[in-house]
Amino acid sequence: MTTVAIETAPALDLSGQRPLGTVLVTGAASGLGAAVARAVDAAGGTPIALDRDPVAAFESHTVDLADSAAARAAVAPIAARGIDAVVTAAGVDVPGPFGEVDPDEWERVVRVNLFGTAAVLRAAFPSLLERRGRIVTVASTLGHRSAGDASAYCASKAGVVGLTRALTAECKGEIGITLLTPGGMRTRFFDGRTPQYQPAPDAPLCDPADVADAVVFALTRPVGCEIKELVVAGPYESSWP
Repeated sequence: MTTVAIETAPALDLSGQRPLGTVLVTGAASGLGAAVARAVDAAGGTPIALDRDPVAAFESHTVDLADSAAARAAVAPIAARGIDAVVTAAGVDVPGPFGEVDPDEWERVVRVNLFGTAAVLRAAFPSLLERRGRIVTVASTLGHRSAGDASAYCASKAGVVGLTRALTAECKGEIGITLLTPGGMRTRFFDGRTPQYQPAPDAPLCDPADVADAVVFALTRPVGCEIKELVVAGPYESSWP
């Protein structure tokens, strides 16, 4: 009988990973933001939460991201201490026909999702530039493909896509930037909606913990390697491609 030697693959060497350091996470009180904060902590980083609601598990700062000036003021003292990465996971939506959604609520969606993202990044920029840090912005499949009754959300997330790609071009070699596009996730994002704007009970949505793992992967790529864009969605995601 002939014996065939099977060569086993060497163990994966993770020693070259970039350390996480201090990671500012917006929207960290729930959903993807909370999952990212937990994943950062589990991977040896130090998450700092930024949300309207306090987060007991980690250092937490409360702020309404619809107020850009307040967002910048909240981030500035954190940046003075040092920020190695920012993950902008905060996001809101008020679905409905364009002519029926209250104009103030419509604009609040854009302020939180787009202007809030820009305000946090602006305040964190000096520290990120000094440390050659990393950014993960959270867009949405609806930032690439629009849907009816979601005009504010689509506009805000398309803005995040454009902002991120512009900053990627602007900050080459200075800050590593990843555009994360997640599909539907099992979070409280859909709570309080009327049934037509909720996923079916058996919808195959992603676990936010799995998406958070992808965020940590992007943040820990070694110097000289960056994940520019990521799409993380279930195999039956209806809004992608």
